[in-house]
Amino acid sequence: MQISQNWIDIAYLIAAVLFVLGIKGLTKPKTAVRGNMLAGAGMAVACVVTLLHRDIVSYEIIIAGILVGGIIGVLLAKKVQMTAMPQLVALLNGFGGGASFSVAAAEFFRGGHPDTVGIIATGAAVLIGAVTFTGSFVAFAKLQELIDGKPMGFPGMKAANAVLLLGSIVAIAYLVSNPGSPTVFWGLAIAAALLGILLVMPIGGADMPVVIALLNSYSGVAASAAGFVMGNSALIITGSLVGASGLILTQIMCKAMNRSLTNVLFGVMAEGGETIDQDEVYAGKIKSTSADEVAMLLETAQRVVIVPGFGLAMAQAQHAVRELADTLEANGVEVEYAIHPVAGRMPGHMNVLLAEAEVSYDKLKDMDTINPTFEQTDVAIVLGANDVTNPMAREDKGSPIYGMPILNVDKAKTVVVVKRSLSAGFAGLPNPLFAKDNTLMLFGDGKGAVVDITAALKEG
Repeated sequence: MQISQNWIDIAYLIAAVLFVLGIKGLTKPKTAVRGNMLAGAGMAVACVVTLLHRDIVSYEIIIAGILVGGIIGVLLAKKVQMTAMPQLVALLNGFGGGASFSVAAAEFFRGGHPDTVGIIATGAAVLIGAVTFTGSFVAFAKLQELIDGKPMGFPGMKAANAVLLLGSIVAIAYLVSNPGSPTVFWGLAIAAALLGILLVMPIGGADMPVVIALLNSYSGVAASAAGFVMGNSALIITGSLVGASGLILTQIMCKAMNRSLTNVLFGVMAEGGETIDQDEVYAGKIKSTSADEVAMLLETAQRVVIVPGFGLAMAQAQHAVRELADTLEANGVEVEYAIHPVAGRMPGHMNVLLAEAEVSYDKLKDMDTINPTFEQTDVAIVLGANDVTNPMAREDKGSPIYGMPILNVDKAKTVVVVKRSLSAGFAGLPNPLFAKDNTLMLFGDGKGAVVDITAALKEG
């Protein structure tokens, strides 16, 4: 079955509008679900039209692919824990890059030898797609702790990256002047794959939110290049939107972590300073507390700010936190949530967790909004948020996180930090917040500790 080009263009235009409206919806928590549905509808329109207007499509293979992919998608949605969502996003970014690479490779080996623009687009899809594919899998391995999450490298790594990038560009230029060389094509693919590995290896776990946003942008650019290869306007539009929005998000993440976008692009993030002795920071200054004591503090509080971090995700404590907040509000306490842009392991990680627990969107306050209010806060409860509350970012010029905007929880009248131990966060640094005079440490599992506090409040 074929449909006319005019109808195809109209359908692709409708899909593009739905994509734009979908991304617009995703900018606010209240409209995020609707935005996701609009974007999904746009993709459905684009897929159906693409399949209907090409007689060369084998529908048996397409249906088989939909079934296999659908089953895998359902299983992932059901089985993957929220704590593993960053790893899943990294994998999906990688598969997106791999798909673009595969499309470009298939078109190249069909032997059509397109015009100069087509060859350049093929080279770009191969380069960016392969970088995204291998880089995303390195990010996945770091997040899943299959390999060390600390920065890894070797002398001359930057020079090696430069050589691989330059070699890839030269290979694309060669293909423009001598189309159809499989040796050069595979040389380009191998160089790009190695480049993806070497770009992500030196990036530590603390910087993974930026990396995920950047790889997401790469996958969009690769898809757009694949669209030029295939002459598919919907793919060009979709890839451009994902690439641009991913790059904007990367810039937001960089600002939130006081990083340079140039450093992100060339894989030289997380270069730290001298090792700081944890004992010097904590010795004799840590004050432990109990759930009953915290409940007594909360009984007299008028304003409480909850600061979620990766510890909350690890403990799956979002529903327990919601119950604690409901109990406090029933007693007339004002409760808000302080959300740092890079809390957790991916952009929006805390927002997703709290939305799952049906926390009102209006209570989620970003860093710039919540910071001026900490001085009027009676109790700040920090749940595993380490680096994003570390005063070293403000006070220690020798610290590798110096200059990173943080949540100023130390300015609250009382700070309660819920952690299993005094272990460092992703940046590998001790947190002087734990040793401050107004800080109490409640050691234990995040969910269990919050449940105990809530029970003590209700009994009181």
